[in-house]
Amino acid sequence: MRQFEYKRAENTRGAVHAHAGQASAYLAGGTTLIDLVKLDIMQPERLVDVNRLDLADIEHSDGGTLKIGAMVRNTTLAYDQTVQTDYSVLSEALLQGASRQLRNRATTGGNVMQRVRCSYFRDGVSPCNKREPGSGCSAIDGHNREVFAVLGTSEHCIAVHPSDMCVAMAAIGATVHLASADSERAVDFLDFHRLPGDTPHIEHDLKDDELITHITLDAPIKGAGSTYIKLRDRSSYQFALASCAAIVALDGDTIREARIALGGVGTKPWRCKQAEAALQGASATDESFKQAAQIAMEGATPYKHNAFKIPLARKAIVRALRDAAERARRSAGEPT
Repeated sequence: MRQFEYKRAENTRGAVHAHAGQASAYLAGGTTLIDLVKLDIMQPERLVDVNRLDLADIEHSDGGTLKIGAMVRNTTLAYDQTVQTDYSVLSEALLQGASRQLRNRATTGGNVMQRVRCSYFRDGVSPCNKREPGSGCSAIDGHNREVFAVLGTSEHCIAVHPSDMCVAMAAIGATVHLASADSERAVDFLDFHRLPGDTPHIEHDLKDDELITHITLDAPIKGAGSTYIKLRDRSSYQFALASCAAIVALDGDTIREARIALGGVGTKPWRCKQAEAALQGASATDESFKQAAQIAMEGATPYKHNAFKIPLARKAIVRALRDAAERARRSAGEPT
């Protein structure tokens, strides 16, 4: 049996102090951590329990943004009245992720930090650069259908980032707030998760002596409609083959602003800014949506078993943009 030390943190400073300096892991909901410890993939020498930290509030900030504590449970966030009203795409994404039991335990900070579901990473024996840097990537020439990416890949890793919540946050626009023992800093959400490049074992911008304290969502886009489309092999407790979070604001039938983020196809939550730019000022029609979908998937790299994800993602984008535009029209009282 592997031994580890358990520390219960009473405040943020104590948590980051206990975590720094050795092979440690934060324990919040534990929905990913416990699995990986059981598989012997993560081997922490110390678990720092952060469940008592005062980081479980959802509150408005100046300028109309929304502050979400790192310890807010996924269920609480999904059913929050402000989230359902102003950030419905986030509520929809959360409710399509995992099971109710897991959502009741999983936290906002833990969801941001969750590890990949690549079977080669989790089997503990296959060459995996994420688990053992320099050993190789078994997925590239192996079975690479469900949880493997076509965007943001490298010759060292093609594992998909698994979160639904993060896709919605990428579309909305957000900031990750981090604290160390003596300082705080903020990182744009789109910069927090790293592309694998030649260092796939470095998955995010969190340092050893830091803790996520909260996420701040950008102010909602006035008059926008939004939706989250998740395409998967079965409708329950399944990771996305392709997903799309879309936000569309209209002036009449002209797109004033659009946001598109993808899941299931990227090595990180994937924001499609070039496709968004192409939509601005365009008519809200399927032709415009298909053009944007084409742009969004430019540069995608298919592998042996997941080439179908490219047309699948395009279809998800078109459907999500269409639904978001219809909701924007309904909120404005216009016929759809």
